[in-house]
Amino acid sequence: MKIAIFGGSRGVGAEAAAQALERGWRCRVLARSADGVADLPGVEVVVGDARDPEPVGRTLFGCDGVLITLGPHRGHPPDLCSHATRVIVEAMAEQQVPRVAAVTALGVGDSYARMPAAYRLLIRTLMRRLMADKEAQESILRDSDREWIIVRPGRLVDRPASARYRVSVDGGVSPRAVARADVAAFLLDQLVSDRYLRKAPGIA
Repeated sequence: MKIAIFGGSRGVGAEAAAQALERGWRCRVLARSADGVADLPGVEVVVGDARDPEPVGRTLFGCDGVLITLGPHRGHPPDLCSHATRVIVEAMAEQQVPRVAAVTALGVGDSYARMPAAYRLLIRTLMRRLMADKEAQESILRDSDREWIIVRPGRLVDRPASARYRVSVDGGVSPRAVARADVAAFLLDQLVSDRYLRKAPGIA
């Protein structure tokens, strides 16, 4: 199994790259700088922008599946996730890469109504631009002809994987903390399982 990771230089994406190697998979990561990616045997780095079709195409070449773990960082454009996802999905179709699992957030789409009132207020105010980008990202995935899985995690924290988390496709999880390592493992599972195919499970 060979996978491409967009957003693999940190957070969930970096965890997924390390765990993919533990599974005996090969991994290619697109990053703005090779210095930002952990030096792991079996991880190939392509330097470039996820909104640029040329490096995206090189990253996807010969891959069986894709993880999109892009998230906000200082100075990022407000449409980073949706713009990059559109480019990635189009390149996947051109290269016939079938499956993609992408991280968005609890509170996006139909999960919004099930969130606590305080969290909904946060989404409408401080997180408004981020969540609008994630909404657009989900729409692009749903409208594509790829085998997509959307994963909506709660508050991401750095701690060891525990495999103790709840998954729901009906918005029945709260935005409580979940380890990035657990989300990474769940994402990798989706590349080889049809359980949540074309669904948007929440995980917390």
